[in-house]
Amino acid sequence: MDLRPAEVTSILEKEIESFGGASQMQSVGTVLTVGDGVARIHGLDNCMMNELLEFPGDVQGVALNLEEDNVGCVLLGSASKVREGDTVRGTGRIISVPTGEKLLGRVVDALGNPVDGKGPLGTTDADLRPIEQPAPSVVERQPVTEPLQTGIKAIDAMIPIGRGQRELVIGDRQTGKSALLVDTILSQKNTGGGDPSNPEQVICIYVAVGQKQSTVVDIVRRLESENAMAYTIVVSASAI
Repeated sequence: MDLRPAEVTSILEKEIESFGGASQMQSVGTVLTVGDGVARIHGLDNCMMNELLEFPGDVQGVALNLEEDNVGCVLLGSASKVREGDTVRGTGRIISVPTGEKLLGRVVDALGNPVDGKGPLGTTDADLRPIEQPAPSVVERQPVTEPLQTGIKAIDAMIPIGRGQRELVIGDRQTGKSALLVDTILSQKNTGGGDPSNPEQVICIYVAVGQKQSTVVDIVRRLESENAMAYTIVVSASAI
């Protein structure tokens, strides 16, 4: 069968038009070693500092150590799911977490993913904020001018804490550190009636790192029973 040049050109143009969308370049590497929650990865030549990396088994990590021949990555999930030789994919995105009023009353993990079974947060890309941000200068910070009432008379009278002040609570195990902080959260209902839309209401964030999941559940239930979750966010990076 003879084909004229115009027909050949027409066939080629149709094939080109029917070809799939533009190809996407993706950075891919291989796990060299893994241990103590840290993975060494080879092949991610274009990896950025604080870039979010994806591992098999829905495990994610963040690149923190960029070397000439490998990348050091801190795993944000179960390290037992990651094996030497696994394929790692770069996302090209700096690790970010959702922020805003939609997180009030919710329990999220370290990446801001909801873990309370109440559905998605409803946040958008505009609500994402990189985890690493330049700290405000001393001039930009609002001065500490009023106390934060903890509800514990011994503290409020003898060693008052300023609203906006950083305070460290130190104690041995089972001495009531968590109970003290939960009581402080409950006391903040008096600042604005527990209404987060009230500008006087203190917004509380309870971060549980390494605590048992059952302990976190008990704390959330107590906050809910006291109607304190309306102005509280719980971040749970719990132990198994």
